[in-house]
Amino acid sequence: MTDTALPPQSDNSGVPSPRRFKSLLELDPLTKKRNAAEARFRVYGIVAVAFGLFFVVALLWAILSSGLGAFSQTFLKVDIPLVQTQIDAAEKSVVKTSKYKAIIDEAFARELADAGINADMKPKDLRKLFSSGAAATVRNFILAHPDRIGSTVSFDLIASSRVDGYMKGRVKREDLAEDKNLDAVHLDLADQLEKAGILEKRFNLAFITGTDASDSRPEQAGIGASMIGSLFMMMVVLFLSLPIGVAASIYLEEFAPQNRFTDLIEVNISNLAAVPSIVFGILGLAVFIQFMHLPQSAPLVGGLVLTLMTLPTIIISTRASLKAVPPSIRDAALGIGASKMQSIFHHVLPLAMPGILTGTIIGLAQALGETAPLLLIGMVGFIASNFPDGVAAGFLSPNSAMPAQIYEWAKRADPAFYERAWGGIIVLLLFLMTMNIIAIILRRRFERRW
Repeated sequence: MTDTALPPQSDNSGVPSPRRFKSLLELDPLTKKRNAAEARFRVYGIVAVAFGLFFVVALLWAILSSGLGAFSQTFLKVDIPLVQTQIDAAEKSVVKTSKYKAIIDEAFARELADAGINADMKPKDLRKLFSSGAAATVRNFILAHPDRIGSTVSFDLIASSRVDGYMKGRVKREDLAEDKNLDAVHLDLADQLEKAGILEKRFNLAFITGTDASDSRPEQAGIGASMIGSLFMMMVVLFLSLPIGVAASIYLEEFAPQNRFTDLIEVNISNLAAVPSIVFGILGLAVFIQFMHLPQSAPLVGGLVLTLMTLPTIIISTRASLKAVPPSIRDAALGIGASKMQSIFHHVLPLAMPGILTGTIIGLAQALGETAPLLLIGMVGFIASNFPDGVAAGFLSPNSAMPAQIYEWAKRADPAFYERAWGGIIVLLLFLMTMNIIAIILRRRFERRW
């Protein structure tokens, strides 16, 4: 382009007007205004992206800062001599835990004396440093290992939730002013025990592999049983929603005639995808529990409810994947003698499989994080304190799920449960991220281009 000038303008008399020459490279006011609007829009976009990233980072920071503490636990190391006479007396007692608490008190007093720590406290006050389940831990070990009776065993007993919170910075000294469970003297003793190596904080594997606990033992609560419950629920959802959703999509997309009835079905499927999940929970409560009398709080019922909720998502994504396959592939298969069924199952369906798998995994990830349907079938009111005995019990016995367990922890009063609720959110997010990563990998692995 050259910098050419516009010819001078003349009026009707033939005399050139004194107008100034303009270059083609010179921006007129309209172009400047348009370029300024585009620049402003670009700035708006950058600000919006930065705004969104800020809230994502803030959310992740809130989750990690509040939930990482659940993956660590404070333990008290106590060497306990397992004396046969004391164990026999404890087992003959009506209240066995009180006798085992006395055994722990005696061994702990010996630990303090060996460490040179002078604790001017009664045994019942020293017990406040331990979890209320410490006696059960010792008893369960003895019942499982009777051959260790007569020797001294080093136990790592869980500290109480207040001591654990103090070690994590969650509990401050000023917070104990109205606390009946602990006082500042216990915290001073905890500092001395930490220096002596008796009290230490380390990774809490029991949070991942353990079960839920009662309100009196928040430090022993784990999410393992809820993970098993979610696993059995997802198995029900996968084995029901995938074949039913794919079969319905193939029929509607490839075989169903285009009439008002099929149009009504398609509209209803689209509307069901937007129905609130609690509506499916009410439907499951009315049909599966009150009418069919299936066991309440069972993963089977939860899986059936979540299947109803997931089906519209799978059907819509599968139909979109089938529609994306070029018609020329169908025509070519029919042209060489294949039947309608053969052209679909041998050619169209394999090409649509990446989209089908992606939609299925996304639907499962959505179902994994649902809580509202589980509220109505009773999975929130059940404390999952035991693992299922087998596969049949895993489907039919009452259990909980990860979202329901998180909800249950969040509404309890003890701050240790609140911390575990955030930790459960971290575990749930890891599962969701894993499922979405698998969806991306499968799409790239099986994707074919034509």
